[in-house]
Amino acid sequence: MKIVIVTGGEVELSYAAGFLKTYGKAYVVAVDGGLSKVERLGLIPDCIIGDFDTVSRKLLEVYQKQGIPVETHQPEKDYTDTERALLYSLSLPDVSEIVILGGLGRRFDHALANIQILLHALKRKIPCYIIDAHNRISLLDSSRELERSQIWGRYVSLIPFTEQVKGVTLTGFKYPLTEATLTLGNSLGISNELLESRGRIALREGILIYIESRDEAGGCE
Repeated sequence: MKIVIVTGGEVELSYAAGFLKTYGKAYVVAVDGGLSKVERLGLIPDCIIGDFDTVSRKLLEVYQKQGIPVETHQPEKDYTDTERALLYSLSLPDVSEIVILGGLGRRFDHALANIQILLHALKRKIPCYIIDAHNRISLLDSSRELERSQIWGRYVSLIPFTEQVKGVTLTGFKYPLTEATLTLGNSLGISNELLESRGRIALREGILIYIESRDEAGGCE
């Protein structure tokens, strides 16, 4: 079962609509203010989670009257609404993949925390991605085979999630590596490109933040 989590962060609705059309059938979790985006996308959520400080009570009641499960949390809590939604999703049976829409945006603290919580899915060996119109982000702790036609954009970046990532070998890339060690505080893995039709990322130890980015002007290099 594929799961789409729609959070209260920024979601480009035209992009999201196109993505969901091609993504196919999925279990939809609306997170707090993400419920309004779910409504505008014409989706029926399978579950609604949040402290509901950023969503209309009237809108929430519309879905409650339809019998859709609602999980309410207090605003003062130890987890963000998005983390709660991810943990809930991971508790469901037969989960094959999780996509988070709205996980990035103006609040960098939330965006950074959302990348951190991907560790929950990594530990369970369930593919989990934060996606927007410009990026696809996941965590990587083992080899990954790549096809250039399937990559989100031109650039592939590898950023250490752990203090060190050892034995990094890149095949098919513009900037290949062989048994390299990537460390926190070093930007060696930024903005690589897959030149061959197929490529491979291998590592022996550690965790990488894996980012595919579309080519646009206005970067911050």
